[in-house]
Amino acid sequence: MAMAATGVHAEPRPMTAEERKVIIASSAGTVFEWYDFYLAGSLAANIAQTFVPGTNDTAKFIFVLFGFAAGFAVRPFGALFFGRLGDMIGRKYTFLVTMTVMGLATFVVGLLPSYESIGYLAPVGFITCRLAQGLALGGEYGGAATYVAEHSPHSRRGFYTSWIQTTATVGLFLSLIVILTLRLSMSPEAFAAWGWRVPFLVSIVLLAVSIWIRLQLAESPAFQKMKDEGTASKAPLTEAFGRWKNMKIAIIALLGGTAGQAVVWYTGQFYALFFLTQTLKVDGTTANLLIALSLLIGTSFFVFFGWLSDKIGRKPILLAGCLISAATYFPLFHKLAEIANPKLLTATETMKITLTSDPAKCSLLFDPVGVRTFTEPCDVVRRTLATNSMHYDLVAGSGDLKATLNGADVSVADKNGNALVAAAQAAGYPKPGDPSILKTPTIGEMFGSSRALSAAGILLILVIYVTMVYGPIAAMLVELFPTRIRYSGMSLPYHIGNGWFGGFLPPTAFAIVASTGNIFSGLWYPIIVALMTVVIGLIFLPETKDRDIYAED
Repeated sequence: MAMAATGVHAEPRPMTAEERKVIIASSAGTVFEWYDFYLAGSLAANIAQTFVPGTNDTAKFIFVLFGFAAGFAVRPFGALFFGRLGDMIGRKYTFLVTMTVMGLATFVVGLLPSYESIGYLAPVGFITCRLAQGLALGGEYGGAATYVAEHSPHSRRGFYTSWIQTTATVGLFLSLIVILTLRLSMSPEAFAAWGWRVPFLVSIVLLAVSIWIRLQLAESPAFQKMKDEGTASKAPLTEAFGRWKNMKIAIIALLGGTAGQAVVWYTGQFYALFFLTQTLKVDGTTANLLIALSLLIGTSFFVFFGWLSDKIGRKPILLAGCLISAATYFPLFHKLAEIANPKLLTATETMKITLTSDPAKCSLLFDPVGVRTFTEPCDVVRRTLATNSMHYDLVAGSGDLKATLNGADVSVADKNGNALVAAAQAAGYPKPGDPSILKTPTIGEMFGSSRALSAAGILLILVIYVTMVYGPIAAMLVELFPTRIRYSGMSLPYHIGNGWFGGFLPPTAFAIVASTGNIFSGLWYPIIVALMTVVIGLIFLPETKDRDIYAED
């Protein structure tokens, strides 16, 4: 596929058939990778029941969050490894490898025996597969975004790369649709026993299709030109991150761009799903339906904001999305709680649970990777309350832990908080499955429910925030780095931002909630990071839309 390099002064023109093929092939493969990656998050409860020993549901859930985060933790290392390959041997072959690793690791999860069958090898096997997926995804995104950008005419680079930006959301949407179809076509018992494995096993078919599609592609014109001229970097990692000129760009791209983009992305999609199911106790089918509807409607805005960034710039759209998100998260999530579980919201506002303890016996409960063991009654009881979405106040005192409910003493002699939870539920806190909790088992019932549509509307607003920050980010990152180190240079800040700042959001938010006793306090994490990005981005992040990506420093 030979394409002429497109310089800064090229006139706008319609998309060619070859360019359309590049976008479709790159996007389709990346959709399948995201589908693979997000299955673990969407099926966290089923994975926990299968692979994690013990009967403590909180411990199981935190373990799966750790497994989910493990896939994110290694993404920067995947970015370094595959970014180096991509800058040395080419974009096309590198993201063929990343896709193959991702597909095989996902398929293996579907085949892994349970804990009852192979003991601790089951959770170890699951974490190993997550690590492989994270490494693969670390190399995939940079390759696809760079490949598409290097085929794009200058004046439409934001629009062309925005199609890659839809892939994460489309992959999540696809995974939710497959899961919903299975849930609605079999009994809950069958789905829990074996049905949850089907989405993982189906990935082998998606892998075969993806490989076939990508084998039709040629190398990108920018890389081919550089290769023909013999100007490719011999040490792209050293050049990208060992020289202050380039390293400074990567730091600015991270703190002034991808960090804020990442927390807005994960708040609007994954944390919203966790908040619905784990905090508001909405059943998984209803929550997935609501998220899927918001994604279906909102995905087109990725392309809109990518197109708009070609007109007004990448920076104003990205930073505006971060700022608006930070300003409105609290009222939006409060309204979501009011709609989905009004009884819970009323209870948190009218019922007073007070814990009195020696401060020395209460830790911060910060456990973003799920490896700490909490034994003090103060810590155990607070985590139990947080898991049951109960608001509490912690008061400094002396002696053993004491608890009151609306001024009346409640025993915490069991040291796990279950008696306190039972008392609070008897006094008005809703139990899981309470009739007041939003429930729409079918799409038809969802469209017939004003509550469901209102909840979907709030989720759609959160998705639109996602599209604002994510639509222009690929074009901006590509334009920040020269061709010699582009794959490596853009991949690392993207995957540190999304892998660490974003990937650790759910467990970090849960730890904040458990420490403070407020179901909304986890939102402070994405708000603070988003505001940091606004400040640093305004001061240091350059506008890139008019740069010539063929120019070499």
